[in-house]
Amino acid sequence: MTDVLVVGGGPAGLSAALFTAKNGLDTVVFDTDETWMHKAYMVNYLGIEEIDGTEFMEVARDQVEEFDPEMRDAEVTGVESTDDGFRVTTDGDETEEGRYLILATGANHGLAEELGCEFDGDVVDVNVSMETSVEDAYATGGMVRDQEWQAIISAGDGGAAALDLLSKEEGEHFHDFDVPDDFQ
Repeated sequence: MTDVLVVGGGPAGLSAALFTAKNGLDTVVFDTDETWMHKAYMVNYLGIEEIDGTEFMEVARDQVEEFDPEMRDAEVTGVESTDDGFRVTTDGDETEEGRYLILATGANHGLAEELGCEFDGDVVDVNVSMETSVEDAYATGGMVRDQEWQAIISAGDGGAAALDLLSKEEGEHFHDFDVPDDFQ
């Protein structure tokens, strides 16, 4: 069993994986690299003057991979709660279990519906930390915001979800704040 299952490798999923893997949680990311980001050209991402969406995704993936999450090129076709957390099934009928689940599937709500998450109209209902009505399951990005799909918002959602589950792990508020000495 792994610690964190991340379904989706766009800005939200990669942001969540960056935080969890960087902070020592075993993290598996399921991604087929079919994100809408490949159609984007960004001039509205704070800290980046301008970048092609495909290049952004390559840079983001490289950054996340520095912290050694397991990256799987697989589509998740099913998700369910278990006594110990969650189980995902892929298009190759492989399964993986984890204690936490982060759904980062853009506007695709299918897995959240299958899991039994509550909805508020057309979006998955989450709290301020992106946790759904299913304990330890998080939803991010386009699935929680009606028509407000922006890479920087989605990345923030992924970070919020990761910090919440890291806080649960620590038993107190967790702050992922680094200083230069941490990396020199």
